[in-house]
Amino acid sequence: MPHVTSLRRAPVQRRSAERLTRILDACAALLDEVGYDALTTRAVAERADVPIGSVYRFFGNKRQMADALAQRNLRHYAEHVTARLQKAPPDDWRAAMDVVLDEYLGMKRTAPGFALVDFGNQIPVGTRRTAPNTRVADRLTELVAGHLGRAPDDDLRRVLLVAVESADTLIQLAFRTDPHGDPAIIRETRELLRAYLGRVLD
Repeated sequence: MPHVTSLRRAPVQRRSAERLTRILDACAALLDEVGYDALTTRAVAERADVPIGSVYRFFGNKRQMADALAQRNLRHYAEHVTARLQKAPPDDWRAAMDVVLDEYLGMKRTAPGFALVDFGNQIPVGTRRTAPNTRVADRLTELVAGHLGRAPDDDLRRVLLVAVESADTLIQLAFRTDPHGDPAIIRETRELLRAYLGRVLD
């Protein structure tokens, strides 16, 4: 597991890394079941079947644990996008954009705990912070630039940040309207992104 900034101590041995994975999996499952406010480090330890000291070895509090889960979500998202972009038509930014959006929607619907923490926006519940979207945009700039064979310059980074911020707001609306994501709002989001990105990428 790559270094996560929320960790008190990075795992060195495989056994320790596996224990950290169990802790984050338990945290994600409990977020769906009880929400962030009712989440406790003791409940996570019990669900992960590890001593409470193991949780505190990695995390000082539940906020750090949620942050680490959000960073793991971003890593998994980037890995899935990378794998799919390798199979997408080269130089086709629309296909790349569909991959980026579809992978996000897939995680929104299936990844445990994602509804509350996604890439770090949601804790405390209901807050929308800018830093996670900047991290997402920076990562996507590298991936999309590589796929399109262009430099990951400031112009592309700015355009993708605007796209990420816009899509984030609209996808939140889609999932408030329908727990599975309102298809009409998602369709409008896709069209909005195509129109906006087309100015720069066509």
